[in-house]
Amino acid sequence: MASCQHVSSATISPPKPTDAVYREDCTLCFDSIDDPAGLDVCLHCFNGACAGDRNHSQLHAQQFSHPLTVNIKRTRKRKQREDDAQPPEKITKLAIQAETEQDRYDTKTEVHCLECGTHELKQEGKVGEVVDAVMKANTFAREAEVQAWEQEIVACEHTLCLEQSDGNAGSTGDLSQCRECDLKENLWLCLTCGNIGCGRKMFMDMGPPGNNHQVKHNASTGHPVAVKLGSLTAEGHADIHCYSCDEERQDPELVAHLAHWGIDIAGRTKTEKSVTEMQLEANLTYDFSMTTADGKELKALFGPGLTGLKNLGNSCYLASVLQSLFSMPEFAKRYYRPDEALPTLSKPAEDLEVQLRKVADGLLSGRYSVPDQHLNFNEAQEQSWQRGLGPAMLKHLIGKGHAEFSTMRQQDSFELLLHLLKLITRSQQAARGQYKDVTDPVDAFRFVMEQKLKCLSCARVRYSQEEMENLSVAVPIKKLPKPEVEMTDADKGEVKQEFEPVTLKQCLDDYTSAEVVDLKCACGGTGFTKQSKFKTFPTILAVNARRFELVNWVPTKQDVPVIVGDEVIDFEPYRSQGKQPGEEELPEDDTPAGGAKQGFVPNAETLGQLTAMGFPEVRCAKALHATGNTDAEIAMSWLFEHMDDADIDVPVDLGGDSGAGAWSGGAVDPEKIENLGNMGFSAPQARQALKETGGDMERAVDWLFSHPEAMGDFGDDEAAPSAPEAGVSTSTAKIEVEDTRPAKFSLSSIVCHKGASIHAGHYVAFVKKRLPEAEGGGEGWVLFNDEKVALGGDVEEMKKFAYVYFFRRDGA
Repeated sequence: MASCQHVSSATISPPKPTDAVYREDCTLCFDSIDDPAGLDVCLHCFNGACAGDRNHSQLHAQQFSHPLTVNIKRTRKRKQREDDAQPPEKITKLAIQAETEQDRYDTKTEVHCLECGTHELKQEGKVGEVVDAVMKANTFAREAEVQAWEQEIVACEHTLCLEQSDGNAGSTGDLSQCRECDLKENLWLCLTCGNIGCGRKMFMDMGPPGNNHQVKHNASTGHPVAVKLGSLTAEGHADIHCYSCDEERQDPELVAHLAHWGIDIAGRTKTEKSVTEMQLEANLTYDFSMTTADGKELKALFGPGLTGLKNLGNSCYLASVLQSLFSMPEFAKRYYRPDEALPTLSKPAEDLEVQLRKVADGLLSGRYSVPDQHLNFNEAQEQSWQRGLGPAMLKHLIGKGHAEFSTMRQQDSFELLLHLLKLITRSQQAARGQYKDVTDPVDAFRFVMEQKLKCLSCARVRYSQEEMENLSVAVPIKKLPKPEVEMTDADKGEVKQEFEPVTLKQCLDDYTSAEVVDLKCACGGTGFTKQSKFKTFPTILAVNARRFELVNWVPTKQDVPVIVGDEVIDFEPYRSQGKQPGEEELPEDDTPAGGAKQGFVPNAETLGQLTAMGFPEVRCAKALHATGNTDAEIAMSWLFEHMDDADIDVPVDLGGDSGAGAWSGGAVDPEKIENLGNMGFSAPQARQALKETGGDMERAVDWLFSHPEAMGDFGDDEAAPSAPEAGVSTSTAKIEVEDTRPAKFSLSSIVCHKGASIHAGHYVAFVKKRLPEAEGGGEGWVLFNDEKVALGGDVEEMKKFAYVYFFRRDGA
């Protein structure tokens, strides 16, 4: 073994539990320990860098004077070939321990000095200690996974303050069957009154059946907490659900609460899976067909732009969105820059720009889109698929600090899209100082909707404009009668409900049609029509098709077919014509009652309908405020879309507009203005943003990025600039309001979801691409199913049930 002077002088120490160790793939590209050259892990900072032709390891060593690395090469053990054809071991608990690779791989390590060019340094003393610790530590990806799965299930006010009734105390009677039906599994005990009821009907497409009887019991009694009997263990573990919080909770007094109903937990054994375990299993075993209608395996595709993404555990919602975005020229041009060097960063894994560049290179270069012979251990398999790339670093950045996306649970791909677009826009300001030709790719999504309010009495009008990045349209849900065939009662519940197909045009017609809203005019009349149409059109139009309705108090996705073809769609009928000759505008100080300036009073009847469904009153009031204060169904749809808003349960003053109305007056905190100033915003802009968001810093940052041309609140600083042209709001003044180009769009990609809940099931993407020459070279549909990339598939059928549609404007 060679020696090196840098070994004795280096100040290196083993990684601490809080240190991220990147020993799976390079932080700048997707070259990994499975490649012939292996991966170099820096012994100074534990950055992972490739040692192959890109040589990011040498670059890191030179930039930061970190010469010592351990080169790791991993090869799959030959004797494991047959076993590897089997599915991976199921994850069955939240706490995931670090696992060794010894059973599946041969791993070789060598210590190198990149400054001396010395290879195979002795792995002893301080160097040996650090190398040993690096190899034993959880990788960055695994550590992020562990943190995400190890959720802290906490108690709530309903479990802490639970009051139990005295009736029938000491005995609940028969614990083996639901009191409303004959089900004998998936049984839940109401801890308040001792009722035994079955669980939700086919909850999240998994687990044993239920008829919602415990849910209905909660709705009729208000009793908040129930425990799943089959999940009870002698150690005191159990599935506990709080219906008031609609979350899994902890009950510190579970033993006593069960004893009140005559249940001795010491003698219990677990007989059923928990809800979390069922969700994990459903995701791991979900079988999305990779065969054609005649049973043949779909043709695997390889090459630039045809690279798959590994499922990191419930991450198909992310993969499907990334495949759609990076198929768009705006995102490809912005982030795929093979000839442009990345910036010098000590922690590239924590930089959004770098990780988006890394994913763009991985997906578009074709470098990693090759058959993986190591995966083809099944002799019956006709072809090899790709290994796929694991975007763990990007997933961690996207989810950082977010209550939902930081977890390993399945999420809503449309919500993820909106969150990611926001993060990308937020990152552009810093990127402009580091890169040339930086444009925000999210601009391609932006357009202006113009809303027209017209008084039914005096016919005066009010026009307002709002910048948007997507449309979320409700899909009309009309059930078709089930076929009248002879069957048992048990069979009837298994007959799949069919729905009347609708066209996308119907959904858009409904979205842009005029509706009557309950507002009072200064003329004394009551009632306005409200209508929204396009003032400008985007380059890329993202349309979310909402197919949800409340079934037995549970938000359920219904498989309503939406007919969308490949033909060009003309959006001209949805273009706003603006103020018409003869129309008289309402004066600025005559805001319709129920609007911003005269306060907001929720419609009592509609509010009552929503609260009767089990929604908290503060959420219902917000939903009505946001949707026109008339229609319970529309408000309910809004609630489903905003369930995860951080401030959904925070009471606010609903007078004034949706942002400024929360401001209680007084001076804005100067420190917050200074902090926003350090991010590049002027004091007036910062002051306006803080007032619009009730002084909340995080929301103020979001507001500033979504209102880049806001004039600002100058206070006593200086005279405010002249007001913008009438009819153009300050938030949309930067948008081209004269859009005369033809509004013709064609479908370019779709994100599809299979399953009855957005929080379970499986997401895939279909993208229209130019195919490899071997496949004819023309344009065709490509299926991206995690790491598997294939030609075609059942795209025509899947288009009917897509969750997000991406349309591209012709000529753009």
